[in-house]
Amino acid sequence: MALKVLKNGTPGTRFAVRVSTNDITREKPEKSLVVGLRSHGGRNNQGRITVRHRGGGHKRKYRFIDFKRDKYDAPAKVITIEYDPNRSCRIVLLQYDDGEKRYILQPDGLKVGDTVISGESVKLSVGNCMPLAKIPEGTMVHNIELTRGLGGQLARSAGSYAELKVKEKKYGHLKMPSGEIRRVSINCRATIGQVGNIEHNAIVLGSAGSKRKLGIRPTVRGVAMNTCDHPHGGGRGKSKGKKHPQSPWGKPCKGYRTRNAKKSSSSMIIRRRPNK
Repeated sequence: MALKVLKNGTPGTRFAVRVSTNDITREKPEKSLVVGLRSHGGRNNQGRITVRHRGGGHKRKYRFIDFKRDKYDAPAKVITIEYDPNRSCRIVLLQYDDGEKRYILQPDGLKVGDTVISGESVKLSVGNCMPLAKIPEGTMVHNIELTRGLGGQLARSAGSYAELKVKEKKYGHLKMPSGEIRRVSINCRATIGQVGNIEHNAIVLGSAGSKRKLGIRPTVRGVAMNTCDHPHGGGRGKSKGKKHPQSPWGKPCKGYRTRNAKKSSSSMIIRRRPNK
């Protein structure tokens, strides 16, 4: 997969960088695995904005992804590689011997015609799914479960992977994409390999219109508002009135702890992610 630098023709494409779509083998998704997706524009069931700067965007359809990989010891063949507007990586369409079709995340290196399988003791190859207890130390994995049977929740975005550092009695130590090292039960399942579309982080949208197509609306700075609209508003010139950085509702934005101690997961975290 390669990057495409657009020609310097218009201001919107002057600095734009895209990822090549030559790897995609099918444009329209499988009808049996698709459902309509409604845009809510960041509003709740009462019509109030609960997430700011959302709205508009291109129409999407949701593809059902098999995060559980619970069809055991049944080989499946990769028949297509497709684009998914709801995630950063590509998806692949699998077809089992009994005719059933399922979508999974595309691991890097998995191509049309390859065969993958999910089970307790399967071959250690890209795209296969198995418990952490059966995976050798030092292996890159993705789509990792936190609770057995609930489906993968960790390392699912483009280019992501976790490294299985060591296995102890009941837990495996995983180095996460953030640098954090945490414990996960060795009974939980994971998929071998790294998530594909590695160059996704090199994309440069290049224009405001490209951002709007993603459903992201403009963001106005607090210092550009009036006093009645934001704690940083008002004043003469570019000044926030010697106030500490705050949200529009007066909550501190930097150095203010928001984690609830009652829901702490520190017992499973061996080393926190490094500060940037």
